[in-house]
Amino acid sequence: MKKIFVMGSINIDMTVSIPRFHLPGETIEGTGFSTYTGGKGGNQAVAAARLGADVSLIGCVGQDDFGLRYIDIFRREGINTDGVMTVSGAPTGTALIEVAQSGDNRIAYVTGANGALTSEKIDTQAQRLKEADIFMFQMETPLPDAFHAAEIVKRAHGCVILDPAPARPLTQKQLRLCDFITPNETELALLTDMPVETIEDATKAAQKLIADGAKAVLNKRGAQGALLVTAGGATLYEGFQVNAIDTTAAGDSFNAGFAVGLSMGKTVGESIRLANAVGALSTTAAGAQAAMPSLEAALALMRQG
Repeated sequence: MKKIFVMGSINIDMTVSIPRFHLPGETIEGTGFSTYTGGKGGNQAVAAARLGADVSLIGCVGQDDFGLRYIDIFRREGINTDGVMTVSGAPTGTALIEVAQSGDNRIAYVTGANGALTSEKIDTQAQRLKEADIFMFQMETPLPDAFHAAEIVKRAHGCVILDPAPARPLTQKQLRLCDFITPNETELALLTDMPVETIEDATKAAQKLIADGAKAVLNKRGAQGALLVTAGGATLYEGFQVNAIDTTAAGDSFNAGFAVGLSMGKTVGESIRLANAVGALSTTAAGAQAAMPSLEAALALMRQG
């Protein structure tokens, strides 16, 4: 199996369950509260490790109990933490998550130590980054520095997968570094300033990113599945029907499933189907990492589908 390197945010998620999303100024009673380990970098690393991949993580935590707890969890998941750096003067990143009874979620986060993942710190990991066969990163850490890491990987001929969340404008130079960019519907609309309600709309929006330099766009569309758009055309890979409880880390799980599929030598299409199964299963239990499935569970769902 090829080596997967994940670089990105490491957060503690504090999640409150609510009957519905409330209006500005309105107070409603929550139905539950839990603390989970999260952050897109941490989530994707754990999800990939649960699927049996060879995973190394690069990121920053604070000198606090949350940071120490998180590193211990990574190690127990079998993740190489040599690239997880402890920084002073900032807390471990924190996310505040509301989960409605419908399963939808809203998230606000504080960057904390994630903001310390600078090019200088990334350069201390440069030799290790050159070993990455597949490199996954997101946009919850300083963006120019994140793409600095992607450049190191590309020069060493690794495959670069960008999860553009939270979405913000990208330059053509940045897009050209991406072998795959994996926006959900909201992110694709924000990246292109185009509608994405229909498959036809999403295809046109993705084609704009292709024209601007991205090699392939993988539009995550929830229960509908995933739309792959390249210069050669577009294909919709249908999703799996499950009883969704909490969609918090579905996108992170999808990305991990896709990367693991590629690391196993599967085709792009086969990897997308695995990603759909992993993403779907991750919505069937509460929490981010707590709900991430094993490879066996994902393959079982695929056989049923």
